[in-house]
Formats: sequence, C-alpha cells, structure tokens
Amino acid sequence: MALVSTGPGKGGGLLEKPVIEKVTPGRESEFDLKKSRKTAPPYRVMLHNDDYNKREYVVQVLMKVIPGMTVDNAVNIMQEAHYNGLSVVIICAQADAEDHCMQLRGNGLLSSIEPASGGC
Repeated sequence: MALVSTGPGKGGGLLEKPVIEKVTPGRESEFDLKKSRKTAPPYRVMLHNDDYNKREYVVQVLMKVIPGMTVDNAVNIMQEAHYNGLSVVIICAQADAEDHCMQLRGNGLLSSIEPASGGC
C-alpha cells in the first residue's frame, strides 16, 4: 500500500485501495492432491522358525510387539512358523512392517519383511 498526498498540510493524505487477488485452486490441483495421497503398498512381516526360543516366549513377544495381537493369533502364528519354517505375522505399510520386524529381532526372534503384492 502506498500513501498518496493530495496537498500540503495536516491530514491531507489518502490511502489507495488495496488490490486483493483471490487464488482458488482449480479442479486439476484437487485431483493431483488425491493422486499424491495414494496408499503405500502393503508388506508382510514374516516370522522364521528358530531352534533357540521357546514357544511361549515367541507368543509373548508377538503380543508385545504387534498391536492388537491376541493370544490365539500369536499361538497360531508361532505354530505355523514352527511346523512350516515361516509364518506371516501381519500385513501393513512398509514403515510399520520395518518397525515390527526390528522389534521382533530386538527380542531375539528371526523376522523379515517382503512386499505383499502378488501371491497374497
């Protein structure tokens, strides 16, 4: 904004009317925003059988590390890993899968992650 003087003396100043530009997003930008919010591809957290940890301990760790894990689900996952050598613990976003995997490993279990796309 500029102050424009109309003449000498006191109070002779006049303010110019400010110009306000309205910027509204077009429909294209709304669609681009939706495209940018695509969900991350899912990942499987895998539990591998080992000869070191007791079954009860594996169940306890699964319940501690995985949110919402029930005793029944933890037992089923542990048994599948024990008999088949490998079991799917949870399918989730990659960042969460990496976190769960590291927590399982931090508690002495053998764990890995893999993309869940294909062969689900």
